[in-house]
Amino acid sequence: MTADAASRRARREGLGVALATSAYGISFGALAVASGLDIWQTCVLSLVMFTGGSQFAFIGVIGAGGVAAAPAAIASSGLLGVRNVAYGLRMAPVVGTSPWRRIVAAHFTIDESTAVALAHEEPKARRLGFWVTGVGIYLGWNLTTLLGALLGDVFGDPKQYGLDAAAAAAFLALLWPRLRQRQAIAVGVAAAVVATVLTPVLLPGIPVLIAALVAVVVGWTNWFAPRRPPRPAGQPRTDAGGDPQGPGGELEGLP
Repeated sequence: MTADAASRRARREGLGVALATSAYGISFGALAVASGLDIWQTCVLSLVMFTGGSQFAFIGVIGAGGVAAAPAAIASSGLLGVRNVAYGLRMAPVVGTSPWRRIVAAHFTIDESTAVALAHEEPKARRLGFWVTGVGIYLGWNLTTLLGALLGDVFGDPKQYGLDAAAAAAFLALLWPRLRQRQAIAVGVAAAVVATVLTPVLLPGIPVLIAALVAVVVGWTNWFAPRRPPRPAGQPRTDAGGDPQGPGGELEGLP
């Protein structure tokens, strides 16, 4: 594929992802108003925070526990937002070395912009995919947030229209492709079980934090990951002691 063809593909993919992702900003706007936020507070949250998972976590905890649950809401939304730090490290060489460009790119470094960028091999296509996706979602998400907030303020409880399920469906769509190995399934199941058991007995937001810690422990210990066979004598190392991206290395084939 030529560089121009790759760039056109990245542009199309970025716009498509932006349109699809922006659509459920309506759900966020309606749910935020139903949780007790004003329209302007809802819009500022999208403008400033701009990471859907953290935003839904914040209003979910606030809606369940009110102002008293604000510390738990901040903690749970912040914990979900930590993943963007890892995305930023991976995207640093993609967006360029200019300081102002990196500062601006930090606000657009989300799940979708990272995924579209890493789906391409050609550097220009990666940059284009990142910026088209990130800026497109930012504009669309904030417009649909405003629309959802206005609709929620007029029509009342968003649960009557099924908007409360949109966020869960979006998270499941992001999670499902990752559930291909026992370790990933174990992490998801452990966190879900803990959150389900603790939700009826603890303050809103606390079960999410505990479930996240359980997921970290299960993921860190790597209990359910497939074990590699012993390395035959004389075979060069391709893991921590060698080149992980060389032939046979564990990162081979990854972008």
